[in-house]
Amino acid sequence: MPIYARLPTADARSVRDKRLTRSKKRAFGAVAPAEPWDYIMAMVFQPIDPAPPPFRRRFKAIPVRTLLPNLITLLALCAGLTAIRVAVENRLELALAAIVLAALLDGIDGRIARMLKGTSRFGAELDSLADFVNFGVAPAIILYFWGLHDIKSAGWIAALVFAICAGLRLARFNVMIDDPNKPVWAGNFFTGIPAPAGAITVMLPIYLSLLGVSDGLITAWLTFFYTLAIALLMVSRLPVFSGKRVGKRVPPEMVLPVFVLVVLFFALLLSYPWPVLTIGTVAYLACLPLSWLSYREYQRKDVAAAAASTAESAAFIPGVGERAVDDDRPARLN
Repeated sequence: MPIYARLPTADARSVRDKRLTRSKKRAFGAVAPAEPWDYIMAMVFQPIDPAPPPFRRRFKAIPVRTLLPNLITLLALCAGLTAIRVAVENRLELALAAIVLAALLDGIDGRIARMLKGTSRFGAELDSLADFVNFGVAPAIILYFWGLHDIKSAGWIAALVFAICAGLRLARFNVMIDDPNKPVWAGNFFTGIPAPAGAITVMLPIYLSLLGVSDGLITAWLTFFYTLAIALLMVSRLPVFSGKRVGKRVPPEMVLPVFVLVVLFFALLLSYPWPVLTIGTVAYLACLPLSWLSYREYQRKDVAAAAASTAESAAFIPGVGERAVDDDRPARLN
């Protein structure tokens, strides 16, 4: 008989499986059916839920009022970089205009941030880096391509010193801004010439050249010493008016005059840029001694107030300030 004929049929296999099932039940007893949850909890590795977890934002949404001051700072940075480009192309008028525009934008970005309550640590760092490029690197390159290159390496050294002093000035400002021991009135003053004012004042020789003052080797050497002087004033301890407390409140009767003065200033700046910049630079340098005198007056008042408060507190201490009234009394005779 062939081998395949010996294989069990389907009915035979089913009967055999039933017999085996009965024998197992007799041997181990009846087992209650387990719940699916018990089976899952007994697993060593839990099953993975195929449904993805809900998406959660890692950071909060940034309000637009925080972005606006940073956008103004980036526009100022673009103006400074453009000033470098047009200075290399020997278009000094456009280069100076770009630096002035960068200074104007730098003056309003901080005020807008404080008005909109959009100040941030990121904005402060971005503003500092932009100021170094706009008012440290760009004016140094403009001065070098204008006239300092006539004295070769000495002119390049003056440009380097100015850029480095601008960076040091900004680093010191970032460190001193969080000084808890600084008096309230000290907010009216900067320590040293600020970077935007230094960039505007250091280009005074270029303003004079555009007004028709003859330039040559003597002018290049004068520009060399003038650049070093402005660089040293930037890193000096000279107190300078900050102007941060100016313009917060305007009296009602001064609103229209302020509008007229602002429009007049910008009209003169656009119509006669070099005379206005020259007069403004000379006036700013002339006001530096007045800033120092005002700072000394504040210091004197502060010291006098501290001495008065010390004397008042000493008057309430018993035994202090009393004189011996018995010194002139004659000795008692025995």
